[in-house]
Amino acid sequence: MISRRKFLAGSVVATSGLLLNQKVSATAEKSSSSTPLKGKPIIISTWRHGLPANEVAAKILVKGGRSLDAVEAGARVPEADPNIMTVGLGGYPDRDGYVTLDACIMDEKGNAGSVTFLQDIVHPVSVARKVMEDTPHVMLSGEGALQFALEKGFKKQNLLTDKAKEAWEEWKKKSKYEPVINIENHDTISILAIDANGDLSGACTTSGAAFKMHGRVGDSPIIGAGLFCDNEVGGAASTGMGELVMKTVGSFLVVELMRNGMSPQQACEEAVNRIAEKIPGYEKFQIGYIAINKAGETGAYCIHPGFNYALWKDGQNTLTDATSLFKK
Repeated sequence: MISRRKFLAGSVVATSGLLLNQKVSATAEKSSSSTPLKGKPIIISTWRHGLPANEVAAKILVKGGRSLDAVEAGARVPEADPNIMTVGLGGYPDRDGYVTLDACIMDEKGNAGSVTFLQDIVHPVSVARKVMEDTPHVMLSGEGALQFALEKGFKKQNLLTDKAKEAWEEWKKKSKYEPVINIENHDTISILAIDANGDLSGACTTSGAAFKMHGRVGDSPIIGAGLFCDNEVGGAASTGMGELVMKTVGSFLVVELMRNGMSPQQACEEAVNRIAEKIPGYEKFQIGYIAINKAGETGAYCIHPGFNYALWKDGQNTLTDATSLFKK
């Protein structure tokens, strides 16, 4: 005779197995409906400075190169441009006058590297790649990140240009030594790419919010916040006020929404809506998301009008204004 306890236990196991099989079947059905893009590389990046970044990345992809190499090369373009005052060389300093950089990179295998609060190195995205490839860690910060960079052959360089220093000196006249964060002063470069093999990688690099408190780190170097890639699903990246993205783990959220059936556009919109629902005072700030899935579909969305993104596809490199939660 079967006892009641054994009967219930058997029922639970059978039910669990049924639910698991249903879940596996549903996942398989969903995955089969999104055919991985192969043979046609695509690049999407944030802001106008994404255009030259895309061009450099595309030169690698059209030759059959790896998406990881492409996103690193693309991100290095604005990092080295002293006229782009939100990334790398020429970036606005913190309120104490120091230019501090954050960056991360992630490949198609789920490997990731990151640096935060890095000073005197023009290309933090390349240091982040070295962290990923040459250490057992994901993130190095501050003096440790600088020491590592120098050991790897990177050269120190003064990142505070005369133009950025002049802007900082002008800011100090009225700032009362308080950081002012608004919707214009944190234009990160984030870049996502799918190569000819259908593999996806991403990178993100910034000098952070202008005139921030010394030591502040935003979302850009944080895997899951500023950037997240899953080669089975797609990738997402952010730009804007990092604190809002960190509080909602924005890029990871976008990818998970795509995993559960949303298009890249729908996922970006829902991530912005999540900020609006959860964070009081969000309307004072700007956040923009970009995303791409394995089928090569892309999306972008932001809080306020004004965020644009660069898309390289079929040999064409175009700049598009993202749709937004608030309208003009």
